[in-house]
Amino acid sequence: MSEADFDIIVVGSGCAGAVAAYVAASAGKSVLVVERGNYAGAKNMTGGRIYSHALKPVFPDFEEEAPLERKITHERIAMLSADSEMTIDFTSPELAREGADSYSVLRGPFDQWLAEKAEAAGAEYICGIAVEELLRDGSGRVVGIRAGEDEITGSVTIVAEGVNALLSERSLGNPRPAANQMAVGIKEVFELPSQVIEDRFLLPEGEGAAMLFVGDCTKGRVGGGFLYTNRESISLGLVATISTAAAGENPVPVYQMLEDFKNHPAVAPIIRGATMVEHSGHMVPEGGHDMIPQYVFDGALLAGEAAGLCMNMGYQVRGMDFAVASGRMAAEAACEALDAGDVSAAGLAGYRRRMEDSFVIKDLATFSKWPHVMEGWDSMFNDYPTMAAEVMNALFCVDGEPQQPLRRRIMPIVKKRGLIKTAREVKKAVSAL
Repeated sequence: MSEADFDIIVVGSGCAGAVAAYVAASAGKSVLVVERGNYAGAKNMTGGRIYSHALKPVFPDFEEEAPLERKITHERIAMLSADSEMTIDFTSPELAREGADSYSVLRGPFDQWLAEKAEAAGAEYICGIAVEELLRDGSGRVVGIRAGEDEITGSVTIVAEGVNALLSERSLGNPRPAANQMAVGIKEVFELPSQVIEDRFLLPEGEGAAMLFVGDCTKGRVGGGFLYTNRESISLGLVATISTAAAGENPVPVYQMLEDFKNHPAVAPIIRGATMVEHSGHMVPEGGHDMIPQYVFDGALLAGEAAGLCMNMGYQVRGMDFAVASGRMAAEAACEALDAGDVSAAGLAGYRRRMEDSFVIKDLATFSKWPHVMEGWDSMFNDYPTMAAEVMNALFCVDGEPQQPLRRRIMPIVKKRGLIKTAREVKKAVSAL
């Protein structure tokens, strides 16, 4: 290998990029991180959770250092019709068990902490500039980056540019994701006193809740809402499929969906009296295993959302743990290749081996059918929430009229949707999960 400016160049300082930089720098490699935001986390709007199992191998004591918000000990899933809500509310000591625990985070401070850890390990940072192109040598191997007027060489380039993976498409030849594999996420953060949050969610002091919504939050279209409690704020938003919006099939624009969602009877009391302090939008990869592009090249690797690593199960959303793990494994494989003096795709194949042996690819493969099921399951987003409301009304409404046996009240509600049709839909969904 010819002499390069850096052993490893990392494009992007989200979870994947910052972790890759930290691991590589900790191994004694010269590392440059180029982040297009003015600082790490400046352009990241994700308000969600991170699972500790991915962070532990990199930062064993992260709970004592990282700017975590709340440990999530309450899980809620809600089905919304236009004027009703049916919620499953679950809490268990298992949710707080070490290794299975998760935390709400605000990505601005969290990403800055990750960047500080990478810098402390020896990585150099350049912020406020976009990487426009990957450089190649005569054989086609990636040998660095062009950012503005500067060309910087690196033996290995780890592309962790996020979901809008322009370098992956323009410089590495990966296809652009299909519109039905992408969603637009829109989120707001509302400040509330810590005790008010705990009272409204029936939380012990310092503990947190995560909540996912389906149905009226996206006006019966594919997508869903989310809510995460932070120390003194609530992250609230929704995700809607881009293909539906592009086809003009949404009854209202996405921003209006969010406004109506905030005013829904299930949500309005939660944010009553709160001050909105942040509004942002972001694309989200939702194609699952089928949208993972080629991620190992001569001289380059893809990590995090640039590699399509995200999974929305309806009851569970994961992405940050995939990003952290892929960043770690990309750095390990890059260091291994550098030590062996072979940074070709064959020399970097340890990254693919690590990924395929890990929970990242295995989990995405296990649930590979789910995005297709969800995309074609219109009833889940429009009819099922209404059916749930009708069933609950049949259960709980007492008006003085003589009541029929429960089965006689509920069966007509299900039958008018088609008992066999509903059973088939549920069976198909269960088999994909």
